[in-house]
Amino acid sequence: MISISISHLVHDIYSSFLAPILPLLIEKFGISYSLVSLLSFIQKTPNIINPFIGLLADKIQMRYMVIITPVITSISMSLLGVASSYIILAILLFVMGISSAFFHVPAPVMVKKSSGNQLGKGMSFYMIGGETARTLGPLIIVGAVSLWGLEGTWRLIPFSVLASGILFFKLRKIKVSDDIKKAERQTGIKETVKKYLSLFIVLSAFVFFRAFMRQGLSLFLPTYFTQIKGESFEFSGIIFAVFQFSGVFGVYFAGKLSDKLGRKTILLILSVLSPVMMWFFLYSNGNFVIPFLILLGFFLIAQGPVLLAIINDINSDRPAFINSIYMTTNFIINAVVVIFVGILSDVFSLEIMFKFSAIFALGAIPFVFMIPKKK
Repeated sequence: MISISISHLVHDIYSSFLAPILPLLIEKFGISYSLVSLLSFIQKTPNIINPFIGLLADKIQMRYMVIITPVITSISMSLLGVASSYIILAILLFVMGISSAFFHVPAPVMVKKSSGNQLGKGMSFYMIGGETARTLGPLIIVGAVSLWGLEGTWRLIPFSVLASGILFFKLRKIKVSDDIKKAERQTGIKETVKKYLSLFIVLSAFVFFRAFMRQGLSLFLPTYFTQIKGESFEFSGIIFAVFQFSGVFGVYFAGKLSDKLGRKTILLILSVLSPVMMWFFLYSNGNFVIPFLILLGFFLIAQGPVLLAIINDINSDRPAFINSIYMTTNFIINAVVVIFVGILSDVFSLEIMFKFSAIFALGAIPFVFMIPKKK
C-alpha cells in the first residue's frame, strides 16, 4: 500500500506542474483564461476511455501501468517550458492525460487489495501520495524555473526514470489481476452498469456541485495571487503548495474517520464547511488569508478518499471496471466544469468566479443524503 502511494506521489508531482507556471505561460503566449481552461480540458479528455482501461486492467497485469506511467507523465509535463506554441502545449497535456488515465484506474484497485478491512484508511494513504505530490510539485517546478528558467524544466525528467525503476522492484509482486481472473465472472458489463447506475448518478451530482470550487482553485489560485493580489511568481507558487499541503491532512483524517463515523457523515461535514471557508478566504486580509486558505484546502480536498472508499466498498467481480466508471464520470464533469470556470473568469473576474463557486457548492449537500448505506 505504501509503495502504491509512493507511485501516486511520483506521478502527481509531475502532473501538478501546470497551475504554478500558468502566469508565465499566459505571459509567454498571450492567452486568455478561456484558452487556459481549454488546456485543462484537453488534459482531462483522455479519461473518457477509462471504462476500456478498466476492462483491460481486469485482464492484464495492472501493476505495470502504475510503474510505467509516471515516466510518460514526467516527460510530457517537464517539456511544457520548452513548448514553442499553444498547440504544442495542448499535445503535451493530451499525452499526459492518457498516461494519467492508465495510472489512476488500476491504482485504487491495487490499494483495495492491500488495505484489508481498513479501506478508508488505505484510500487515505493513497490520496496522501497524490496530495503531497501537489504540494511538492509546485515547489519543484518553481525552483526549477528559478534555477534554469522556463525552458530548462526538461532537466527534471531523469528523476522520474529513477523512481520508476525503484517502483518496479517494489510493485512487481502485487498480483491483483490474477485474483480477478480466478473469480467466476457472472455479471456482464451492462448488468454491472445498470446495477450501480443510481449510485453513480448521485456521486456525479455531488462532484459536479463542488467541481467549480475545486477546479477554480486548482487551476487559477497562483494566477489569482499574481494578477489580483499582486504577489510574485515565487510567492504564489509557495501559497499554492501550502493550499495543497493542507489537503494532505484532510485526506488522511477524512478517509480514516470515514471507517469509523461513516462515509456520509464525513461528506456532509465537508460539504457544509468547504463553502464557508471559501468565503472566509475571499474576504480575509493580511495575516488571516493563509490560515483560511489552509482550512479551505483541508475541507475541500478531503473528499477524495471517502468517494473512492464508497466506490471500492462495492463487492463486484469487475473492480477495475467499476472504478473506471467512477473515474470517467468524475473526470468528464471536471473537464466540462473547467471550461466554464475559464469563461466565467474572462466574462466577469477570477474573484467573482470564486464567489459563484462557493455558493454553487452548497448544492452538493442534498445528494449526500441520497448515498445508500454500505452493505
